[in-house]
Amino acid sequence: MELAGRNVVVTGGAHGIGRALCERFVREGAAHVTVVDLDGVGARAVAEAIGGTARALDVGDRDAMVALVREVEAAEGPIDLFVSNAGILIEGGPEVGVDAWERIYRINVLAHVHAAHAVLPSMLARGEGYLLNTCSAAGLLSQIGSAPYAVTKHAAVGFAEWLAITYGDRGIKVSALCPQAVRTNMTAGIENGGVAGLDGMLEPDDLAEATVEGLRAEQFLILPHPSVRTYYARKGQDIDRWIAGMRRLQARFGDPGGGG
Repeated sequence: MELAGRNVVVTGGAHGIGRALCERFVREGAAHVTVVDLDGVGARAVAEAIGGTARALDVGDRDAMVALVREVEAAEGPIDLFVSNAGILIEGGPEVGVDAWERIYRINVLAHVHAAHAVLPSMLARGEGYLLNTCSAAGLLSQIGSAPYAVTKHAAVGFAEWLAITYGDRGIKVSALCPQAVRTNMTAGIENGGVAGLDGMLEPDDLAEATVEGLRAEQFLILPHPSVRTYYARKGQDIDRWIAGMRRLQARFGDPGGGG
């Protein structure tokens, strides 16, 4: 996909990865970018800077997502690219409270489901459209120190795969964006990005560049850190050896947690 002339929606667009994507899409010539975020003030600031529009929205609310898509289509025309980017990190394991598990599941998984539910009907009717879901390398590998993040990002990758399989022959393109550490609010305060930063901390603008290249090539997996492809291949070739290696990282970086 070339971004020139496209109508784009980006969730989690007020900060970090989302903001960098919004800015880059405009530089690529996108016709319009709708900046969506729970932080309405931040979304408006980005929208004003790039000449787009802003929407304050809880991405975990299906009715709100459906309303958003209808409003954008009415105002700007068919949505060519929907970027489901919003996400959160919660540290810990099975001891994490149920409310926290449910919250991260709503944002990291169900938000992708709600976006697809809302935007697919019009895309399928036209026979074309693109869904880009930010899933994280944790969705292919794991996340030392955070079971909620590892589990929900695996689910996000699984849903993206299902979408690509189910709708690929009906004109729908799907990409899963799976970076390691990126310099954003999520990694602020974590020295060098922690275990996810072993292969370097990307700046949001660099990630946006890799994303545009991946969209242009219509790759399912967009991997701004090339090493992730190697790790993922090794995981598939010998899962026991890979888990042993991850245990070594756990010993180096992680707290095994209470498990209670």
